[in-house]
Amino acid sequence: MPTQLINIKDKLFENIFENAPNGIAIVGLDYSWVKVNRSMMELLGYSETEFYTMKFPEITHKDDLDADTEFLKKLVNNEIESYQIEKRYFHKNGNVVWTLLSVSMEKHLDGSALYFISQVVDITKQKEILWEMNSIKEIAKNQNDMLSNFAHIATHDIRSHIGNLGMITDFMEEETAGIKNDENFKMLKESLSQLEVTISNLNEVRRDDFSLHGNLSSKNLGVFVENAIYNMNAIAKNERCEIFNEVDDDIFVLGVSIYLDSIILNFLTNAIKYSSKDRKSYVRLRTKIQDDFVILEIEDNGLGIDLELYRNDLFQFRKTFHHIRDSRGVGLFITKNHIESMGGRVEVKSQVNVGSTFSVYFQKA
Repeated sequence: MPTQLINIKDKLFENIFENAPNGIAIVGLDYSWVKVNRSMMELLGYSETEFYTMKFPEITHKDDLDADTEFLKKLVNNEIESYQIEKRYFHKNGNVVWTLLSVSMEKHLDGSALYFISQVVDITKQKEILWEMNSIKEIAKNQNDMLSNFAHIATHDIRSHIGNLGMITDFMEEETAGIKNDENFKMLKESLSQLEVTISNLNEVRRDDFSLHGNLSSKNLGVFVENAIYNMNAIAKNERCEIFNEVDDDIFVLGVSIYLDSIILNFLTNAIKYSSKDRKSYVRLRTKIQDDFVILEIEDNGLGIDLELYRNDLFQFRKTFHHIRDSRGVGLFITKNHIESMGGRVEVKSQVNVGSTFSVYFQKA
């Protein structure tokens, strides 16, 4: 090769070596630093002079040293051409620097080892992000375990109270003539029965993981709508709001019982809570089929929502849209999460002082 080309090649290598964004080092067979670039010095905090007075094992984390030197031996013995490992170095200030180390070997003309070429990429930030994610996952797991324990205790204790209330209603039937025919007493007994069903459904959620759509089972949507309407009858009557049930009796969706209860009850509660005092109020529930979905529509003629102003906040946590004292901005947030966890979605049409229609898409069973 002409001398001029050799000089150009050497100059090009020198420029690449010195200006590379990642650390590059030439390491001797005795593990001493033969040459390091500027990025390597910035990465580990040592000056060029300090590097040349050390060998790399002196600033390598002890837990990574054996693997690194074992690979180097394989390079020398021509068992491998190169290798790449995650490796920890100690910065001059004492901090641990995580790196992705790639090593190859330069050889003499006769094939014998000459020196190692190391390329070092700083991955400390990526490692920190991974540790944070793992920590968050661990915290979430602990919180879920605590929540599961709480749910177990709560459902057990509530079931005990339900049993006591059931006995009291039995005593009332025995001791109070004609009470069996009282409409309010009938609603009380049915509400206790529905509460028992809700506790059973809570236990179902506590035992199983419904994060995957494959865990859903076929549910008769009409039954859940009827139960929700029955549970809201007293409130609707008090608010002078009429509920129309136009849901098909034999329509089935894929779902989780406690989620279906919660979704329908929440939409009914909101429709009644935000009814208008200026006209006779109603809530109408109906269903229709669209492709692979059953759509449950909950229509009301209440206060309505200004979607121009609030559309992006509608299902956000702690967002409210009317000045009603007990509004907390939690119900719609939870409801939307329940719907989506079962593979569905929710849409809304609304006009201020005209009313709202929420369309809930459930997977068709």
